[in-house]
Amino acid sequence: MPTAVIRGTGHYTPETVMTNADFERIVDTTSEWILERTGIRERRILNGSGDFGNSDMAVAAAKDALKEAGLKPADLDGIIVGTVTPDKLLPSTAAIVQRKLGAGRAMVMDVVAACAGFLYGMSVARAFIECGTHRCILVIGVEHLSTITNYKDRNTCILFGDGAGAAVFTPSQPGEDGRGVLSTYMSGDGRYEDLLHIAIGGSRAPLTRETVDDPGRYITMDGREVFKLAVREMADAAERVLKEAGVHSDEVDLLIPHQANERIIQALGRKMGFGSDRVYRNIERLGNTSSASVPIALDEARQAGLISEGSLVLSVAFGGGLVWGAALYRL
Repeated sequence: MPTAVIRGTGHYTPETVMTNADFERIVDTTSEWILERTGIRERRILNGSGDFGNSDMAVAAAKDALKEAGLKPADLDGIIVGTVTPDKLLPSTAAIVQRKLGAGRAMVMDVVAACAGFLYGMSVARAFIECGTHRCILVIGVEHLSTITNYKDRNTCILFGDGAGAAVFTPSQPGEDGRGVLSTYMSGDGRYEDLLHIAIGGSRAPLTRETVDDPGRYITMDGREVFKLAVREMADAAERVLKEAGVHSDEVDLLIPHQANERIIQALGRKMGFGSDRVYRNIERLGNTSSASVPIALDEARQAGLISEGSLVLSVAFGGGLVWGAALYRL
């Protein structure tokens, strides 16, 4: 049975940089306080009139991934987009990306799994490829989080940035034994939905004139509780995929975790027994980009030469839902 092999990756981050010093001017905080508690110095924010949005970031990342893979949009028979900030409620962002890429009549679907969106999408792509129904699937994680961030909430506004990451998957070929997605694990627990959510804007509590300025239309989070659950569940998910694949953590070349918080990344690394030299970070420069963080980090790590064909990579993520997941894959 073929495995789903990553043939190319790409990413896009906006040009506008929002530094900790910028936040000192809009909320009661300091650059030192932000850095100490989150590990973030700056993040990229998509500023514009609406002419360039979520789907455009996705397309930019997708084009880079396709170019590296030596493939054209017409080669795609599937597009999966992980996002909580779609261009529209209807149609899917994947459908808009398909049109903008000129990807024919590829299957299109969005995955709403918050920060785990890319890994959920990877898991779905793996299933399609392994069962033989699809042969070339583009998976994207993209977020325009600045549109759902409350810039009056000092505890959350400092965390989030915008961006997109993408990967192209095709079946393994003869002679590529050992490459591809080796194991995945996805899970969640809806009992904790209020720890990280947006209360207003869905069909249960639609946005109205009266609620347009309500803080409930933005991301709200209980950071302390999310921290504890994130470390525990990501470590568990990682152990599960390693066990399923029959791999010891010492064999993993690089851990690419969701870039949520430097303290979470450090705690996860310690719990998993990974030294800092085997844990990839870009949170200092990009902040938390939700579903985009893992694929952006993956592409950066590849461009930097930290991993290459044959490298064994472990990725984990945790986000609102609550949802979490892990994937073990050999490039």
